[in-house]
Amino acid sequence: MQFGHFWKCLVFLALVSPLAQATPPKEQKQEQDAASAQSEPDRTPRVPTFRIDGDLAGHLQSFKTHYEDTFASIGSRLALGYLELVKANPGVDPWLPGEGTTITLPRQYVIPDDFRRKGIVINLAEYRLYYFTDDGDVQVYPVGVGTDENPSPLTDAKVTMPLESPAWYPPKSIRAAAEASGGYLPKMIPPGPDNPLGTHALLLSEKGYLIHGTNKKFGVGTPVSHGCFRMYNEDISRFVYQVDKGTPVQIVRDPVKIGMSEGEVWLEVHRPHEKYPQEERDLLWQKVTEEVEAFRKKHPGVEMKRRAIELAVDQGAGIPTMIGEQVARMAADDTAEKKTPKKAEKSDGGSELYF
Repeated sequence: MQFGHFWKCLVFLALVSPLAQATPPKEQKQEQDAASAQSEPDRTPRVPTFRIDGDLAGHLQSFKTHYEDTFASIGSRLALGYLELVKANPGVDPWLPGEGTTITLPRQYVIPDDFRRKGIVINLAEYRLYYFTDDGDVQVYPVGVGTDENPSPLTDAKVTMPLESPAWYPPKSIRAAAEASGGYLPKMIPPGPDNPLGTHALLLSEKGYLIHGTNKKFGVGTPVSHGCFRMYNEDISRFVYQVDKGTPVQIVRDPVKIGMSEGEVWLEVHRPHEKYPQEERDLLWQKVTEEVEAFRKKHPGVEMKRRAIELAVDQGAGIPTMIGEQVARMAADDTAEKKTPKKAEKSDGGSELYF
């Protein structure tokens, strides 16, 4: 969101009286230490930290719902986005999944070559922020991004400043839009529960854009903002302390990601919205065809499975699908099978090669 200036937190230093400097009894000191530990904010990331194996990270998880659960509430609780849960669980009502329904938590990711694997990468097509640690691992957060009318920029930027309890100065365009719809926005919204920037923010070098919290958590993981990137307050309040000033930020739109891990080729396809009309499937199929062909040229010893590719496109679920293998690996597997006699099985055609 674009804005003028931010409030900065003021730090006040209190003088310590001589009485306070006296050494307390052992029991009192233990109580003070315990109270201090309880008052310290928890800055442990809510999301897992995954090791990257080739071009693949993480693993799928499952969750059994309770009667009062919705995908929005589950996402808020488990640090996942609304749309990624919808896409990963076709046929399940996102607002009434029901008691005891097992749903998929999409926590497996293809890390393609065009991700720089340094600092922050935001992929608008999947509503996710990737943070690559200094150890070479990755954390993945859901984010709200810009709408079609107010898109987020595709650019390279840097983190310039972390902000705590930011105030928001709505630009004239947003205030005018609010008035046109019968609403009202003041020139400044102070820190607090009604502030759209939430509890913390990261100011970016791309003028007017931030990664920030929100006062509307159910918009995280959807196209909902004026171009900024919304995180859950529970995530951004920890994340700002992980990220250094100058951290690079790469913003891309990659609905199709392809990579390799341990000789297997993995494809991840993201449909753009909750609904999936045929014209969008056709566009994604064209994009997938181009990506697969480019991957084959880069890795000539790879064979692809057409049915697996078709399934990934038809679902657009944003879940990595194994679509091929290196020829050398397949030959080794065939040799091992010949040495181990087994009953013939009826083929389902899954070994059909693509291209």
